[in-house]
Amino acid sequence: MAKEPQTPLDDELERREEEARPEPVAGELDDAIGIGDDESVASEEPTTVSDNPEADMLAAQVEELEQSLAEAKDQALRAAAEAQNVRRRAEQEAEKARKFALERFVKELLPVVDSLEKALEAMGDDATEAHKEGVAMTLKMQHDVLAKFGVESLDPAGEPFDPQYHEAMAMVPNPELEPNSIMEVMQKGYTLNGRLVRPAMVVVSQATG
Repeated sequence: MAKEPQTPLDDELERREEEARPEPVAGELDDAIGIGDDESVASEEPTTVSDNPEADMLAAQVEELEQSLAEAKDQALRAAAEAQNVRRRAEQEAEKARKFALERFVKELLPVVDSLEKALEAMGDDATEAHKEGVAMTLKMQHDVLAKFGVESLDPAGEPFDPQYHEAMAMVPNPELEPNSIMEVMQKGYTLNGRLVRPAMVVVSQATG
């Protein structure tokens, strides 16, 4: 159907209707195109406030208990190590006391052994064989008993002088021996389980000239 041509009066009415139509404001325009709410939501930062304070308190208590448990374990390990050290020291002291309990007795017995040795050396031709054999057997028994309990004699003739085990009574020039060699043993020394009980009394050689 063909549109009827407009008269000048119709054109004037249409123009006035357009001028009377209101302009959209900025907010209404944003709402119309879907802008505004999204931007305000995007600009807001999310909050991390805990909504369960009881759980936070329980977590803190658990952490504190775990730390206390670790400290208790450390103290227990230290106490066990200290107890082990004390037990080891006690065992060592007991072993040492057992090994060297006879030290004083051995010192008192050594002069008897020295007397038997000197008596055997001093026996001349006028002594009977039975007498010599009796003294020799008694001396051997003494040495066997001492050896049974860890006592060993030091007879270092011809050995280098050792101040830890030997006591020099004199120094004599001797070109036939190396300097600081033991020329003569005046009295034997003795050890008890490796510990020196009495040093050997010796004469030491020195260089001539």
